[in-house]
Amino acid sequence: MIHVLVQISTSHDRIRSLCLMVGALLFLGLAGCATNPVTGDQNFVMFGEDTELEIGRTNHPKIIAEYGRYEDEALQAYVQSVGEKLAKNSHRDDLIYRFTVLDSPTINAMALPGGYVYITRGLMAYLNSEAELAAVLGHEIGHVTARHGVRQQSAAQAANLGYTLGSILLPGLRGAGSQNLFNILGGALLSGYGREHELESDRLGAEYLARSGYEPRAMIDVISVLKDQQTFAAAEAKKLGQDYQGYHGLFASHPDNDTRLQQVVGEAEKYTSAGNGKVYRDTYLQKVAGMTFGDSEKQGIRSENHFYHLAMRFSVDFPISWHVNNNPNSLQAISPGGKAFIDMGVSDINRKLSPKQFIEQRLKVDNLRSGQAIKPHGLDGYTGLTVHQNKPVRIAVIYLRDQAFIFLGTAKDSRDFTQFDDHFLSSINSFHALRDDEIEHARELKLEIVSVTNNDSYGKWAQTSRISNSPLQQLKLLNGDYPDGELKNGKKAKRVH
Repeated sequence: MIHVLVQISTSHDRIRSLCLMVGALLFLGLAGCATNPVTGDQNFVMFGEDTELEIGRTNHPKIIAEYGRYEDEALQAYVQSVGEKLAKNSHRDDLIYRFTVLDSPTINAMALPGGYVYITRGLMAYLNSEAELAAVLGHEIGHVTARHGVRQQSAAQAANLGYTLGSILLPGLRGAGSQNLFNILGGALLSGYGREHELESDRLGAEYLARSGYEPRAMIDVISVLKDQQTFAAAEAKKLGQDYQGYHGLFASHPDNDTRLQQVVGEAEKYTSAGNGKVYRDTYLQKVAGMTFGDSEKQGIRSENHFYHLAMRFSVDFPISWHVNNNPNSLQAISPGGKAFIDMGVSDINRKLSPKQFIEQRLKVDNLRSGQAIKPHGLDGYTGLTVHQNKPVRIAVIYLRDQAFIFLGTAKDSRDFTQFDDHFLSSINSFHALRDDEIEHARELKLEIVSVTNNDSYGKWAQTSRISNSPLQQLKLLNGDYPDGELKNGKKAKRVH
């Protein structure tokens, strides 16, 4: 359903064979089969529950360091309370579960072995009820209770270990050709059954929803949200001339037409009782009111073709109609059709070098040509042309305080470079220290909950929205009305301000 750090499944026959094969190879000492807490079936594993919990403890700080923890304690407590309600009705209620909202605009949720569950504020923005939040958390709890992560890790280790031991016992396996063949077989084992585990987590999540008093079909609603996001992302990628990978084939059809999904979620109906089936839409909207939407101030704010960074106190413009990606370590602007791109990063200045010397010594560029000093908005800089992988590249460095801002611009087809070089130079020369009149633009966007009137429409909201990319479509996505729905008078809806 949702991208997870750990997802793998294997047929029962293959598991039994793997247990026997690796168990024999390890002389019955280092691996074996364990009873699945959910199904009671035997699963191949290479380590016990203590190691499983250690994997979670070890990697939890890494997840927080990578994404950041959203600094809203009331929202964190709310998500924890919803998660705990589900966890106590799960197949592994003896674990202590930790539910964390990550400070990321990406649409994602994931789970680590041992009860560490994460949801991004980016995904929370597009949910529209507590039941939908519970569906996401319940799905991730399902990955934990069914030990999907442990089974994936074990299968991966077995694939590598099986070849190593097989090479020792069977010298004919030592050739490069057999190594490649074994890699292919191992890859099929690890990636060929992802849908089965996702469906199992959907089934378990729906069961936990029903047992906790929620409407189990909220699982279908969440997958519909993700399917709409997939459709939107694919359309956006097409505009940029890029391929969209999607969710690894898990959403080939719409959830309403997915017979197996409908079946596994429908099985949860037997756990419902009178008075259950709660959704809690208004409660959820109240909790997410004021939540950051899109980029945070710490990450910098995109607004049309402008970018503002309050903490680092700079601003830069990119060509109009180019798509701007705010990556953790760089900014990237991509032209329509994906024919050209600009990448901007930053690095500390540690030695008293000129911008030209920085390019030559720090960036190790020794073939710079057509170089010239530049003074964008009074700042010291230098730009020139170089070649990388047989393609011309516009490179520039601009100093602002004690940091060097590094620009790279190139074209997908070298023959198009000249026509885009003016765009590269324009963006480079737009760079400047943040002005007082730009501070308001550098403030992060927030979700606002409003009661819709007859004068409201998505079209009107989009005209005044600060959402940088496709505001009309994103407003519809936020409220579950993508692609053709419209606001309904008297209903509460999410707006961005």
